[in-house]
Amino acid sequence: MTQISPPLRLPAAERRQALVETALRVFSEGSYRGTTTAEIARAARVSEPILYRHFASKRDLYFACIDEAWKRLRMLWEETIASEPDPANWMQIMAKSYICLRDAKSGVVVSDLWMQAVVEAGDDAEVRKFLKRHMREVHDYMAEVIRRVQAAGVINAARDADAEAWISLAGGLLGTIGRRVGLLKDSDFESIRASRREWMTGSA
Repeated sequence: MTQISPPLRLPAAERRQALVETALRVFSEGSYRGTTTAEIARAARVSEPILYRHFASKRDLYFACIDEAWKRLRMLWEETIASEPDPANWMQIMAKSYICLRDAKSGVVVSDLWMQAVVEAGDDAEVRKFLKRHMREVHDYMAEVIRRVQAAGVINAARDADAEAWISLAGGLLGTIGRRVGLLKDSDFESIRASRREWMTGSA
């Protein structure tokens, strides 16, 4: 009979991060409601009591996953901005990575996690509270980037940066719906991005 070796003992911070990594994958393959902490613990090769040493509940672990997915997307955007000298390309690259691409490490699009959280928010005040704070943080970051691109003369100065940031966030959620139900194809996403670019810059 083959025996499975016990998981390595990790420092607390590393174990917590490893649990988040596993939970990101498990949640993305299923759903918040359909995923159990027992399932995540098994995938991480730890016991549920160990999982609960790091996270008080499945909800707290899910919040950590959303924060981690957003941190990765934000880092990707910041690297893009730092490496791309032409602000005219920033929004296009950001939109493509946000709407279409999956995190190569976790296989997660942060908007997928948002969509799952929105479903739960109707019945859970803590999820509503977290999501409201979190989405505001994402919005504020996006609005600031839009203002920087406006200052560079790329985006029409008459466009409301706050409103455009909310529209961009909505585009990510639309992308999630489009992927999950087969509503939109890659060509549709290209058309959407082109239309948004023309509206924001005044040119195709």
